[in-house]
Amino acid sequence: MAPVTDLLEATVPVTTPARFSRSIVARTQGRHHGPVTRIVSPGDLGELIKPFVFLDYFDFMPSSDALFPMHPHSGIATITVLLSGNLSYEDTTGASGVLSAGSVEWMNAGNGVWHDASPADRERFHGYQMWIALPRELENGEPQTQYLPARAIPHVGPARVILGSYGSAHSPVLAPKGINYLHVRLNAGEHWRYVPPAGHTVAWTHVHRGELHVAGERLLDELAVFSESEDAIDLTADGDAEFIFASAVKHPHDLVLGYYSVHTSEAALQAGEDQIARIGEQLRSRGRIR
Repeated sequence: MAPVTDLLEATVPVTTPARFSRSIVARTQGRHHGPVTRIVSPGDLGELIKPFVFLDYFDFMPSSDALFPMHPHSGIATITVLLSGNLSYEDTTGASGVLSAGSVEWMNAGNGVWHDASPADRERFHGYQMWIALPRELENGEPQTQYLPARAIPHVGPARVILGSYGSAHSPVLAPKGINYLHVRLNAGEHWRYVPPAGHTVAWTHVHRGELHVAGERLLDELAVFSESEDAIDLTADGDAEFIFASAVKHPHDLVLGYYSVHTSEAALQAGEDQIARIGEQLRSRGRIR
């Protein structure tokens, strides 16, 4: 979506009463970049919740302008969850098409890929894009993309399983192991308990509709990061609520940052940027980019 060099301005440490086994250790409403709200960047909360290193939330009525023109990535996977509207996409693996509301776009950039994405029409365009830092064995691998319609995403109770496994459901997305990413809707007063899989000590949530009560705090239009633990997290909706929730095994490597890339070492970053440059020259020769 946008360069990783943009840092979050308003990350607020918080404390929660000791009676809650998982406290909220940070929360933020992010920062607006035009029609997009930057919630997490690799240089701020991304370091705290890695492998989740970047999160954008968007909700607007499109104009005729392209929103995300052709740009590169390496070392990460991007996952776009479209809540409403229609998304036109293309990438240098040869994939192209249009996704509708409820669809999911997964792009494992590996050693380097270029892609673009923009609203396909004037309908309300609403959803999330997240970057996930890839493990060392995948960060310079072959790119791999999946574009999944809403019907392909399984449900368990109030949760859609975007990545990983929850209850009896398993996402069809070919993501690395040790990552869960859920889209959850709760009715007013409804309670939901999340029990992390073994090893999932990283956990966070972002509320975009309604209010949640969790760990003795009220969340409204914001992201909350929970203390590292394998303990369960209890959430209750105050009014109808909608949010994303994620947990993972902590990414064990330092984040080495490029402009559109995140790697585990300078050598891996250089390999990715070299491949990005090669693809860029091919696109330039065909008049696709300047």
